[in-house]
Amino acid sequence: MIHREFTSAHYARFIIEKDRMYTENANRAVSGGVITPENLEPNSKNPIIAAFFRNIGLADELGSGVRRLHYYVPRYSGKAPEMIDGDVFRIIVPLDDEYSFDAGINKAQLKRKIKRSDSDENCALFEDNILKYLKDNPTATQVEVAEVLEKSRRTIQDIIAILKEKGLLKREGSRKNGKWIVLE
Repeated sequence: MIHREFTSAHYARFIIEKDRMYTENANRAVSGGVITPENLEPNSKNPIIAAFFRNIGLADELGSGVRRLHYYVPRYSGKAPEMIDGDVFRIIVPLDDEYSFDAGINKAQLKRKIKRSDSDENCALFEDNILKYLKDNPTATQVEVAEVLEKSRRTIQDIIAILKEKGLLKREGSRKNGKWIVLE
């Protein structure tokens, strides 16, 4: 709504393709051509709507999107984004599966990669703490484990999935009446 030129009938689009994703939006061109952080001249298309969204915390300062796109997109795709100012404003974000942070790893490895943002020692220690607690409390729920270890239920759920995959833990019985079995 902030960027939309409401006097045009052109409809906004967001399209994802294999090698790029892009947006198109009706626009009242100011400079024409490619926009970069160096040649950016912020110009609010709908200042009243933009001010409203800024005041309720759903929009940032004018021009911050261009700076952020040029900062983050190369880090995640290896290429710079394109912002083209014309009657239709386009933002093109290149995609590259080989450059992606999860390229070439399966779901379980991805969970480990995300969870191990600390050192591997800390994560192994945390896994050990879960195993010790479940050995002493085989009927404990994931919510209970999360409360005791002061982590979110989702974190506990993800680590338990990793422990199951490693063959260190299994569940017998139903979710409600089952129990955990710690495998040595």
